[in-house]
Amino acid sequence: MLYQRENPHGGDVYSAPVRLDYSANINPYGTAPAVRAAVERSLSELFRYPDPYCRALKAAASEFDGVPEDWLLFGNGAAELIFSWCLALKPRTALLLAPTFSEYRSALESVGCTVREHMLRAEEDFVLTERLLEQIRAERPEVLVLCNPNNPSGKTAGQGLLEQVCALCGELGVRMMVDECFLDLTENGEAHTLKGSLHRWRHILLLRAFTKSYGMAGLRLGYCISADSALLEAMSETVQPWNISVPAQYAGVAALGEREFLRRTNELIRAERAYLSRELARLGLRVVPSETNFILFHSDRELKGPMLEKGILIRSCANYSGLGEGWYRIAVKLPEENRELIATMEGIIHG
Repeated sequence: MLYQRENPHGGDVYSAPVRLDYSANINPYGTAPAVRAAVERSLSELFRYPDPYCRALKAAASEFDGVPEDWLLFGNGAAELIFSWCLALKPRTALLLAPTFSEYRSALESVGCTVREHMLRAEEDFVLTERLLEQIRAERPEVLVLCNPNNPSGKTAGQGLLEQVCALCGELGVRMMVDECFLDLTENGEAHTLKGSLHRWRHILLLRAFTKSYGMAGLRLGYCISADSALLEAMSETVQPWNISVPAQYAGVAALGEREFLRRTNELIRAERAYLSRELARLGLRVVPSETNFILFHSDRELKGPMLEKGILIRSCANYSGLGEGWYRIAVKLPEENRELIATMEGIIHG
């Protein structure tokens, strides 16, 4: 729970009347039908403690991802696993991209880590380049955190470059966390995962989540994959044993069977992302080409407040390191919602 500090994230539909939430990058179809049904089935089991080993969930994820069960650890959302990783390793120095998801810095600084940034350039559409290799060699951080695709840019790392980064970190003894939470909703997402390389790179931990893909943000369920069982054991010791609730475990098992749901979702996202990108550009906004279910853009005119007055919440990215005022991020939603978003924004910009 946040206590007497500002919420740094999107999805806050509780502080103002919101009809359409574009600030959180959740599946445009909402919660997967099988997930809803599974949560309902779980209600008769609420009197029990959850399985502290997540046996059924672990077996389902092992089959889904094609990895051994002992490579998996589940958390109360991916955010809990970010903090668990930092608590287990207690690194003294870290390297992050900028801009990127803010919880990495929060978790690292909570264990006294000194965080340095690799600045992505707006003129390069925030694409990761070989400059990162140079900075890793120069600074030799204890840990490196990458988000692929990155949030808020929606850009994936080139697979060749990513392989070079992994190899260099392995050579230098740099631990890596690679956040793949958006890959299920990314164009050709499976081509970008590092799952197939973990057997040779024990220094890498992959982060995955059910939040966005299956519309489960309110249930809080994420997991990580690593061939380093000692690391996973150390991470598990940083949290209480019943951190994955009964409804969340039921929901996770059901979600991993929803392959057709994901396929339909990606077809929709592909079409609607193209529509939104065209329309935002038509309105005179600077659009960063995205590969996933959200779009980063820049406006010379303030938009968050006027949009909220119309009941539409968009994500201001002013608090992202490397961005600032004028940068916004929107999710990709259903066609009728996206058309309302564009019409409302056009009225504000040209009205």
